[in-house]
Amino acid sequence: MNPIALIGAGPSGLAGARALSRAGIPFHGFEAGPDVGGLWNIDNPRSTMYESAHLISSRTTTEFAEFPMRSTADYPSHRELLGYFGDYADEFGLRRHFSFGTRVTKVEPVDGDATGASGWLVTSTGPGGETTGEYSAVVLANGTLAEPNLPAFRGEFSGEIMHTSAYKSPKVFDGKRVLIIGAGNSGCDIAVDAVHHAASVDMSVRRGYYFVPRYLFGKPSDTLNQGRPLPAPIKQFIDKRVLQAFTGDPVRFGFPKPDYKIYESHPIVNTLILNHLGQGDLRIVPDIDRFDGSTVHFADGTSGEYDLVMLATGYHLDYPFVDRAHLNWTKASPELFLNMFPPSFNGLFVLGMIEASGIGWQGRFEQAELIAAYLAAVRDAPETAAAFRSRADAAWPDLSGGYRYLGLERMSYYVNKDAYRRTVKKLLGTLPAASAPSASISSTTAQEARA
Repeated sequence: MNPIALIGAGPSGLAGARALSRAGIPFHGFEAGPDVGGLWNIDNPRSTMYESAHLISSRTTTEFAEFPMRSTADYPSHRELLGYFGDYADEFGLRRHFSFGTRVTKVEPVDGDATGASGWLVTSTGPGGETTGEYSAVVLANGTLAEPNLPAFRGEFSGEIMHTSAYKSPKVFDGKRVLIIGAGNSGCDIAVDAVHHAASVDMSVRRGYYFVPRYLFGKPSDTLNQGRPLPAPIKQFIDKRVLQAFTGDPVRFGFPKPDYKIYESHPIVNTLILNHLGQGDLRIVPDIDRFDGSTVHFADGTSGEYDLVMLATGYHLDYPFVDRAHLNWTKASPELFLNMFPPSFNGLFVLGMIEASGIGWQGRFEQAELIAAYLAAVRDAPETAAAFRSRADAAWPDLSGGYRYLGLERMSYYVNKDAYRRTVKKLLGTLPAASAPSASISSTTAQEARA
């Protein structure tokens, strides 16, 4: 039979490679960058990393369970993390499965058969030029933070406009009047960088945020309450008050009051920005009305003069090499069973299309385990695989954990880590153990995988 194609060698792709290897499922990996690590490799031309970047979740809640980090830092830097992924790949012999410096440009069904029953053609461009290979199935693990969201604004700005995806070093701020648009985690990190270099720093925001300190009671904040999860209303009630006690009210620093409850959008794990606001090192300004040369006019009628506008406006989810119809893409993101399986089970699988506070790379590895276990069931227990597919025809499990997430594009594939991991582990238990197989997937059962 033809092997599986695995696209991407970042954390999700490495998880996929490890799970497929353990299940004895033949596959070939493609990675556009020069080595493993994905966006964590700042030298990768497609990386969105910057010099000061660190984990925003703590080491022990983020690492792969079977391969703890050697670092003693609670929040390691991107350099340490790149080394960690390299060590992970070495430990399990994963590099040999990948073609590096090879970008996938097209994924399409063989003979135009959208059911995937005839397999998939993967076209890529690498050191040897363009090639096309035939694969029985394709796992998409190319990440979610690669396509910058570039909003349109009225008027024209005469200075420099940069998206955070292109930001590497705070030297770009030297002596400049800087406006940062957006206040996500990257935007706040970069604002803290900018205050040490820029002549002035303003941050334009539209909505309020909840700020979580990296440490509470002397421990990384996400390591607390690691036992049985509290019901959403109780956790929201308690945590909101704990945060108020530790960080105060962000409204006092100029942020709008949030019009949603805590954890209904991703919190900001950065309280340094509040310190700098308190010191007068930067200020919060309203939403943008229009640009006019070097002048930026705000929605409240005020204005400011700037040399550089930094767009901390996030990313669009994008799988540019495959027709959206094959991924059941009807809204802001594909509608997939467990955020992994197109309901048609057409032989495409998506790995890593989850965002959840605290889910870590172990959550992605559990996704990979489920995909590998399903493919192994197709090989070894077709009736069990068919029963698994039938679950996508019933009501899909609630992965929200009781939280009412904001209806934003970036929240369209957000899940609650406890609800999600619990569901994945439960469904993993319905499939045979995917390890040490005695045979490869036959061509017949491979077609059943796509049925």
